[in-house]
Amino acid sequence: MVAQINLPLILAAALLAVASPGPATLAIAGTSMSNGRLIGLAMASGVTTGSLIWSIAAGCGLSALMLANAWALEAIRYFGAAYLLYLAFKSGHSALSRKSLTPQGLAMASPTRAYAKGLALHLTNPKAILFFGSLYSFGVSASASFGDIAEIVAAVGAQSFLILHGYALLFSSAPIVRGYVRARRWFEGAFAVAFGLAGLKILSAKFQS
Repeated sequence: MVAQINLPLILAAALLAVASPGPATLAIAGTSMSNGRLIGLAMASGVTTGSLIWSIAAGCGLSALMLANAWALEAIRYFGAAYLLYLAFKSGHSALSRKSLTPQGLAMASPTRAYAKGLALHLTNPKAILFFGSLYSFGVSASASFGDIAEIVAAVGAQSFLILHGYALLFSSAPIVRGYVRARRWFEGAFAVAFGLAGLKILSAKFQS
């Protein structure tokens, strides 16, 4: 088993990728602050599911197949960028709105809808394909068995679950929610800029196999 996979290296790389600020973590943080813990956890579950899907796909060789077919990656790239720019527009619109939020009025969205948004956010992220493809290429030998791949998928999935749901729990805590209510427009403005920059970065990036 030790000769087939380098699990500590894989988990360390996945930790840096999942825990670092990005569209998914920003979406979870913003959703948790503005809609409460249940909705934030639902979105985190959607992102985790998307991560698990790409991880399984990479383990089965799908990421390499998509990288070999540039049109598939390009299609996901444009869908992903469009979705991020849509989130930027919504956050910007909310930042310009003068509506007032109170903690009692935060938990209004549907958990199912939040889950679907989290899943869509990660499935339309072309960098997830590149990340998981490279993750399996440098941490897994060519002779790795199905059991080895399953172990990686389970370990990376469990780690992602803990990190992403931890973000939801953290940003739905009472002190942070109160801070969001007081400075909602500033938060939404920051999210609008972050999502917009992420979308433009994906549009301008040149993905190569």
